[in-house]
Amino acid sequence: MIEWVGLVGALALLIWMTVRGINILIAGPVAAFVVAITAGLPLLPPLAGTLADGGPAPDFATSYMAGFADFLSSWFLMFLLGAIFGEVMGASGAAASVARFITQKLGSRYALAATIAACAVLTYGGVSVFIVAFSVYGLAVALFREANLPRRFIPGAFAFGSVTFTMTSAGSPEIQNLIPMQYLGTTAYAGWQVSIVVALAMAALGYVLIARMVKRAVLAGEGFEARESDDRFEIDAKLPSPALSILPLVGVLGVFLITQALGKWALLAALGTGIVLACAVGWAQRGALSGAFSRGATGAVVAITNTCAVVGFGTVAQLSPAFAEALAAVQALPGSPLIGAAVAVTVIAGLTGSASGGQSIALPLIAPHYLSLGADPAEMHRVVAIASGAMDSLPHNGYVVTTIRAVCGETHKSAYGAVAATTVLVPVLGTILALVLFTLF
Repeated sequence: MIEWVGLVGALALLIWMTVRGINILIAGPVAAFVVAITAGLPLLPPLAGTLADGGPAPDFATSYMAGFADFLSSWFLMFLLGAIFGEVMGASGAAASVARFITQKLGSRYALAATIAACAVLTYGGVSVFIVAFSVYGLAVALFREANLPRRFIPGAFAFGSVTFTMTSAGSPEIQNLIPMQYLGTTAYAGWQVSIVVALAMAALGYVLIARMVKRAVLAGEGFEARESDDRFEIDAKLPSPALSILPLVGVLGVFLITQALGKWALLAALGTGIVLACAVGWAQRGALSGAFSRGATGAVVAITNTCAVVGFGTVAQLSPAFAEALAAVQALPGSPLIGAAVAVTVIAGLTGSASGGQSIALPLIAPHYLSLGADPAEMHRVVAIASGAMDSLPHNGYVVTTIRAVCGETHKSAYGAVAATTVLVPVLGTILALVLFTLF
């Protein structure tokens, strides 16, 4: 019983500290410590002893840092280049040029849609959702400035465009759509007919929700609030042409698609190309580019360590007996195997704060069980993928913390409402719709 209290209490504590603005580098280890104490996990390696096979038994300190360090070593270079690319797009004037073109030719009402669309294109093109926010931030700030929209909705626009109707849809090259393949023997296009319907429904509902939230804020008198760190260009400033300014984003997507055989390392080639193109396009602003590189490097360190802190918590949480009991309980749910699989992945993704983590932990255990009950592999693939993108984006999620605080410089209090509406509510409803459609057809 104490293990359950510790696991649920630690998760609640982590969410509370995150929302209250306590640094995640403090909140993550504190919450993981609570899990370790209540689960009876040794705190330090000398206290852990050995396993039956002679290997070291798990302990709090080693397990937390293993999760932290694994993510850091896997993604630091991508975070670094992604952050620099975003800063250079802003400092070069390329982001401002594209934003000014969109708002002048199409009207300011398209600023929100353009931000979401940019994220959606990059995400469905395969660029990691963590990197997309960095890449589009300069453009988003310029768009919101031109349209005089409250910048606290930028994280919501990023999250909606990245981690909902694109990340988990059929054909998406994101890892959240690829993990089920190895356990279910499916392809990335599994359940594509239902996926199209669900993706369109999620896109429409999510856009209506966030657009209404932005409209209410504007009617209440909110507008864009400039910051000292923003790249500013006067109305009559000479900017690169819009056609040239969009080339860096096109270059990132194009090079990534060409070099996909390199896996996640293709991001380095793509982002490096984008940085070179952005520097070339904004050569007239070359005096500001060195500062952009420095800001990008600093931002990358803050962003990735924030994410690592949450990954470390998830690693320790998995060691709690309550975690295994929760997984066993959802497997025992009566009814359709698809419902059981959706609940299992949703619960685990919520506990770990990770869609991919929820799938990787749950699928090896639940896939054989539900397939033996007659579940269709393609249907399970699609339901699991969509479900994993719902409760994973609670306030402690690494992507949410990074995007709101490190990339956009907002607080959970001001920005998380839009994120929750578009990345928790919308995917939950999308999962229900997928279950209904698979049941009926």
